[in-house]
Amino acid sequence: MALRLKYGGRAAFAETAARQMRRLLPPDAELLLPVPLHRWRLWSRGFNQAALIAGALSRASEVPHDPLLLRRTRATPVLRGLGPAARARAVKGVFAIPEAVRGRVAGRRLVLVDDVHTSGATTDACTATLLSAGARSVTILAWARVLDPAQVD
Repeated sequence: MALRLKYGGRAAFAETAARQMRRLLPPDAELLLPVPLHRWRLWSRGFNQAALIAGALSRASEVPHDPLLLRRTRATPVLRGLGPAARARAVKGVFAIPEAVRGRVAGRRLVLVDDVHTSGATTDACTATLLSAGARSVTILAWARVLDPAQVD
């Protein structure tokens, strides 16, 4: 389902994912933020799947979302196929919050929404950016998780 949303343009799957994720949303969540895409990837794909999920989750929960607050400031290579260290290097220093909107983050309990959690490199980089801007806490909420085959019984 995550791949059909991401690569097949099946936007309705965002609603399905959000309905399932709603029960995991922390009760004290104050703002939902999707993991951002770089503008070139957004332009080529036509949508940000994490933003679609965050929007649907916002409608289902009445927790506001802001798809433009957290920005990806430079393009990164496709992370699929990269190991954890290469992924971390690729996203280091890539995310930012414009100075003019940093006040929307300070002291707030944020939920970072993503479609697939793989190594954690992207969410770690986003979280570091949000915490450095003064977020009180950041919870990561993803539709799917890729497990390391070495850790699966």
